[in-house]
Amino acid sequence: MAMAGPPLLLLLLLLVAAVAASGGATATPAGCAAPADGGSTLRVLHAFGPCSPFHPSTSWEDTVLDLLSRDDSRLIYLASLATARRSFVPIAPGRQVLQTPTYVVRARLGTPPQPLLLALDTSSDVAWLPCSGCTGCPYSAVAPLFDTSRSTTHRPVPCGAPPCWQVPNPSCPFGSAACGFNLTYGSSSLVASLAQDSLSVASDVVPGYTFGCLQKTTGPSVPPQGLLGLGRGPLSFLSQTKNLYASTFSYCLPSFKSLNFSGTLRLGPVGQPYRIKTTPLRSNPHRSSLYYVDMVGIRVGRKVVDIPPAALAFDAATGGGTIFDSGTMFTRLVAPAYVAVRDEFRRRVRGKVTSLGGFDTCYNGPFVAPAITFMFVGMNVTLPADNYLIHSTAGSITCLAMAATPDNVNSVLNVIANMQQMNHRVLFDVPNGRLGVARERCSF
Repeated sequence: MAMAGPPLLLLLLLLVAAVAASGGATATPAGCAAPADGGSTLRVLHAFGPCSPFHPSTSWEDTVLDLLSRDDSRLIYLASLATARRSFVPIAPGRQVLQTPTYVVRARLGTPPQPLLLALDTSSDVAWLPCSGCTGCPYSAVAPLFDTSRSTTHRPVPCGAPPCWQVPNPSCPFGSAACGFNLTYGSSSLVASLAQDSLSVASDVVPGYTFGCLQKTTGPSVPPQGLLGLGRGPLSFLSQTKNLYASTFSYCLPSFKSLNFSGTLRLGPVGQPYRIKTTPLRSNPHRSSLYYVDMVGIRVGRKVVDIPPAALAFDAATGGGTIFDSGTMFTRLVAPAYVAVRDEFRRRVRGKVTSLGGFDTCYNGPFVAPAITFMFVGMNVTLPADNYLIHSTAGSITCLAMAATPDNVNSVLNVIANMQQMNHRVLFDVPNGRLGVARERCSF
């Protein structure tokens, strides 16, 4: 688990299979292999990688700096949240659930099925996607709107139905027969109706899947595809498919530079690694979606740095503690923890320190970096250098790809982000209350 790319702070956007399986698919770039999803396993690709349909046209430095700035918005969002098979799936019921996507997966919705791209988000519950007739929804050939009129299994969720009271700000703006709700994210606002339809992921079909059908959006923060909520709330994908996947999933996020669809998301206990170090999951009733764990220390080289216990302690009342999050790009640590790590890193690296965007510990030219180890109850995770060092395009500047939690948010939450998780199998085993991490190379 390590932070990637310089300023890609909050959206490490590791694309989970960003190519439509059929219909409006775009041509695959030269050198990009796109094997089909198989069984209950989906291929994963970094969203900003060269094979991604969302690959930016700007320079690497500009892209990273932009992503780093958007990480701040995601941290605000995270702080505000106060016999099974294996497969991958999405869902969305939550508050301020819309963020710029990190990793995306291929899915199909409706009858006959329409191809979709859905962003993975382990800290969100509400599943939503842009629907036909939406005012202000981004549209592109690689992320088309879902046409509700073409699906014979599409059904609105009526007002008064139980799912209607599990979404944020429920109302009936679309007539007495349909449940509606409002979402906000950063400078964007969203209006959606609650609906049900058949969701297909890999080889699995989830009939009557409940999701938010976007009807209106305003603001610049709305991503061009839908969202797959992998949180633990009542309308999350895990809750809706509990009988199918037993609230268990894992993923391996490939590098954003990967040329192949090599990462995978696996749902269900079947096929998960047996030999994997784990740490207990914590539950916070005020932020039920988040995957809290107990981080007890951080080692730089062979030294366990001096971090006040309160900076790492789980506190349900304040939201303090440590979470794993797939939507944040670079790991954020509360100020006392980050300063301790940064200062020991600087002490061990000879050379003049410079900065780049939101990264304050950068160096010109090559250097030998000390290893960084996250220490959890029952589990230590030592990161390869690629998971905590970010390089400029020319390779002349290298930065420690972590940062302190911004002062303008509830700065008590440590976030282990997707750059630090790349090329690891991360297991979320909710029934057994554990989270596991094992090294797995899934970038090619």
